Amino acid sequence: MTRSVVSIGPDTELKDIVRLLERHRIKRVPVIDQGQLVGIVSRANLLQALASAAHVSAPSADDKTLRERVLTELHSQPWAPDWRENVVVKDGIVHLWGSVSTESQHHALRVAAESIPGVKGVEDHVTVADQFTGGAGGL
Repeated sequence: MTRSVVSIGPDTELKDIVRLLERHRIKRVPVIDQGQLVGIVSRANLLQALASAAHVSAPSADDKTLRERVLTELHSQPWAPDWRENVVVKDGIVHLWGSVSTESQHHALRVAAESIPGVKGVEDHVTVADQFTGGAGGL
């Protein structure tokens, strides 16, 4: 265990996360919002995002609209993390990436995305942080 924990905020840009992981030679970094653990970003998450971006062509107008609707819905929920970087929509399928604090938050994210009119399906690539930390609290 270390006494000086390195963490990021929910609005930290991907390039800054990569630099932080490299500089501190760590494999994952907790995401803290208002003193509360809201997720963990790992090297694996970054690689998944990179791999999916390599295969994703420019989204259609419909996909852009669906993504905005999903982000608006998540933004309206007090339990939802800021996931601007973690929601990708391709051919009407919502791809969710990243980590959340609890299984109930994980389930709620999926339900919120599925409830948006026009969403054909949800591909869930989300991990639950309490699998690694032994629990981080509820919604």
